[in-house]
Amino acid sequence: MAFTPLHDRVLVRRVESEEKTAGGLIIPDSAKEKPSEGEVVSCGEGARKDSGELIPMAVNAGDRILFGKWSGTEVTIDGEEMLIMKESDILGIITDVKVAAAA
Repeated sequence: MAFTPLHDRVLVRRVESEEKTAGGLIIPDSAKEKPSEGEVVSCGEGARKDSGELIPMAVNAGDRILFGKWSGTEVTIDGEEMLIMKESDILGIITDVKVAAAA
């Protein structure tokens, strides 16, 4: 089933969190929090101003994002748990930072 969010909403797939701490301790499933990081699966067309002009979305499908702990509504689509949230619930887009080697 294909799903397309409306207006300024996005469909997000949670990204699994690390199984170990920085010190090497394994975190049991019962102690893990749901991750607040995800991948945008699909986006609506954007919000509209009072004049009717379209405000384009700042995120696109495939973007890796951070969102608030209580953001979005959990839904199950094709047996997979996902989140639907407003674009304003997204805190930021994660980009890969490559460090250049010193010469």
